Amino acid sequence: MFRPRYAMKNLISCPNCGKLIDPRIPICRHCNANLALAAILAEKKMTIPPVELLKGQLSPEVLVPRLGDYLIEKEVLRKEDLQRALRYQEEMQAKGQPKLIGQALLELGAISREVLDQAITEQIFQLQSALQRANEKLEARVRERTLELENALNRLSELSQLKSNFIANISHELRTPLTHLRGYLDLLMDTTLGPVNNQQVDALSVMLKAEDRLERLIENLIRFSDFSRGSLDLQLESVDLLDVFMEIVPVAEQKCGEKGLVFHTKIPQGLPSVKADKQKLPWILNHLLDNAIKFTPEGGSVHVGASIETGIVKLYVADTGIGIAVNQIDEIFEPFHQVDGSSTRRYGGTGLGLAMVRQVVEAHGSNIVVRSKKGKGSYFEFSLPIADAGLER
Repeated sequence: MFRPRYAMKNLISCPNCGKLIDPRIPICRHCNANLALAAILAEKKMTIPPVELLKGQLSPEVLVPRLGDYLIEKEVLRKEDLQRALRYQEEMQAKGQPKLIGQALLELGAISREVLDQAITEQIFQLQSALQRANEKLEARVRERTLELENALNRLSELSQLKSNFIANISHELRTPLTHLRGYLDLLMDTTLGPVNNQQVDALSVMLKAEDRLERLIENLIRFSDFSRGSLDLQLESVDLLDVFMEIVPVAEQKCGEKGLVFHTKIPQGLPSVKADKQKLPWILNHLLDNAIKFTPEGGSVHVGASIETGIVKLYVADTGIGIAVNQIDEIFEPFHQVDGSSTRRYGGTGLGLAMVRQVVEAHGSNIVVRSKKGKGSYFEFSLPIADAGLER
């Protein structure tokens, strides 16, 4: 007689009721659950073939692959009996009465019900043990990989901090000699150090513009470094948008005039105050306007304006410039990145402006929306909440 290889002392928990049971017994004596089915279904490790479920043949045998070979290996079934059962299976299948191999063996009298139940029970519990070991190995590997990823993230954070510190330090170091250069250029320009001729005035003008551009680049580097280290503190208060537009419009209008661009404004009457940082809001709009002016060829136009909606004010900057391909819009917000990254690109810059603009806009609890078409221009928009009537101004 075939017996499973389990000792009485090797008790396990019933997958259905949780009480200790002898794995040699196919039915739990506490809850009458079929242990073979409960063990697998409780773990949800295997799927019952739908055809068997439809035909109501929910049997432990459907969970056991190659049952016939297993019975031969245990020397409780002869090969010729298995072949006979397989032929019988084919015959019944042809008649529309499919049989499982265990059913076929029982009907042919090749094995007893006790032998079949014991074989199925033992094989399923072996399968369950194998699955448990595999799960334990998988969980160990997941823990190992999680630790590796945590270490990698910590290292990445350290490198990012080093990068930010380097940018901040080098930027501050550059600021001091630049201040000296600016001071002496101003002294030369206003003839404090002696008279200069027209050619020298032209040369000094070029140098002052270059110094001004370099100063703005350094300021951007310092500000970006501060933002990266979490130093983006907002002082939210009621901000009069008319005051903001009065500050930024004349500067943008002058820059457009120097480049041969048409400048448009659309500022509705009764524009309410918004809740924002009084220093950073003009900074955002100035950056967007500078970008629009830089990337719009002579003869084009730049627009700035606002629209009032329920509870918010939408602010926008638009241009008729070179535009951005749809699949590259996300790239323009990456630090130190420009869509045209070649060494021969026409437009200079560090690629920090829009990265910082998005950081400041998101710090206000808003999002910057971009619509653009290559060769047709770009549109940037963000919204701010209307300030409460009682908010101190």
